[in-house]
Amino acid sequence: MDQPTDQAARRDGLGRFCFWLHVAVFLSIALGWALPSRPWLLFYLIFLPLVVLHWRLNRGACLLNNLENWLRYRRWRAPAENPEEGAWLRTLLSSSTGIALSPSAMDRLIYGAMALLWLLAVAHFAHFQGS
Repeated sequence: MDQPTDQAARRDGLGRFCFWLHVAVFLSIALGWALPSRPWLLFYLIFLPLVVLHWRLNRGACLLNNLENWLRYRRWRAPAENPEEGAWLRTLLSSSTGIALSPSAMDRLIYGAMALLWLLAVAHFAHFQGS
């Protein structure tokens, strides 16, 4: 099993950029429901379902992974060369904690978390509506 520091050390500039961009998007999704901004919450309430829809329509893969594949291999799909394609969070979880979830278990966890985060944002947005 790769240690996170070993995996990070093997990333080139493009890999590091894509990794940190994924982290920024992940943090925006994980924490965005709590921001005290009505316009941001409205954006967030639209953005989250679009992210889920894009995953579903793109066979479970993220656009960021597709773009990295295109820049590296001139192919939209490259799962043999890019193990993070469609599995960025699952590979991060596995390499950093040793917890190896199956793709279907990870999907259930991610989609459940996205639904919970969206509902938290709805509640937070409703609070602004009442203010």
